[in-house]
Amino acid sequence: MSVQEARAILEPAATRVRDPLTSRSMWLAGMIVEPRVEDGALKFTLRFAAEHEPADRMRMQEALRANIKGQGFDGSVICNVRIGDSRSKAAPAKDRGHDHSHGHAKGKGSGGAGPVRGMNAGGGMQPHGGPINKQPVAGVTHVVAVASGKGGVGKSTVATNLAVGLAERGFKVGLMDADIYGPSLPLMMNVQGNPVANADKKILPLVSYGVKCMSIGFLAPSKEPIIWRGPMVMGVVRQFLQDVAWAPLDYLIVDLPPGTGDAQLTMIQGTPISGAVIVTTPQDVALLDAVRGVEMFRKLDVPVLGVVENMSWYSLPGGEKAYPFGKDGGVAMAAEYGVPLLGQVPLDQSVREGGDKGAPAVLEGQGESEARAVFLDVARAIAEQLGA
Repeated sequence: MSVQEARAILEPAATRVRDPLTSRSMWLAGMIVEPRVEDGALKFTLRFAAEHEPADRMRMQEALRANIKGQGFDGSVICNVRIGDSRSKAAPAKDRGHDHSHGHAKGKGSGGAGPVRGMNAGGGMQPHGGPINKQPVAGVTHVVAVASGKGGVGKSTVATNLAVGLAERGFKVGLMDADIYGPSLPLMMNVQGNPVANADKKILPLVSYGVKCMSIGFLAPSKEPIIWRGPMVMGVVRQFLQDVAWAPLDYLIVDLPPGTGDAQLTMIQGTPISGAVIVTTPQDVALLDAVRGVEMFRKLDVPVLGVVENMSWYSLPGGEKAYPFGKDGGVAMAAEYGVPLLGQVPLDQSVREGGDKGAPAVLEGQGESEARAVFLDVARAIAEQLGA
């Protein structure tokens, strides 16, 4: 726990300090090693390259210490400095010992044993988050992240329908609500209760529609706001991944919060992810933010399984379609990035009603609506890409 506690403090602090050699944050550049908390003191080593100017070293150390205090840590901070080998900005990746093979190849499980992309031969570091210490979720074959660049595009709707759709296809499925500030899983999956621990001190998820569910909404009063700093949010995300009795699962669907912040970084850097699903609407402002989500996953070596365009159109009484948010924006985005368009979900009253009453539109008995058919197709496409 001392290492996890240290990472929870250092990760957001170091993410805000830029390394001038790599143009990445200190955290993404892998400059912080051996983090731990001992006797109430935060201890770690800063690994600088030979090219770092003394003034830059001092500036980064001071900025990092200030950010650590800003995280609310009031203990001692003990920082050792290590000057490493040369790290030339101009050297091509192959000359720095980079292996561009990747363990998350399409169709493979999340626990692939191939070399990790971006591994530095000199220090065993990933460019996106310090030491290589990704921890698989026990008993889970595939972790699938559902993400969006902004809120209000129907990301949770897609996540819940994807989870239930996979369960209806016969897979063992879990659904994790990583949106700590705005949990919607309890309402959308029509499940309430207080999770308990088993004999192994693992949290037992609640079950709805054959899907194992976990959300902060089960642990906090529904009208009480979650007013937490980043390290606390990151700690809960880690606990939901590693301290919940998910096994056995074919798929764990993770409903990420909007944006590219602490919760996303914590999960991506700490867990092998089989792939990500990007949710957007056709309008330009949503697409701009969705592109940031695609770029985040690509830079952190997570395969993008495809794009779901939500609120694509609504059907008029005469059978024609109206496009209130624009037309085919998700189609163009998928083509630009060379990823599949998993589906275009229409504006359908049954989708909204199903979410509000906790009956996902993909469920058997919900009728043969256009939305139900699309969600089933999305589930099928994910299953075909990843297998189980």
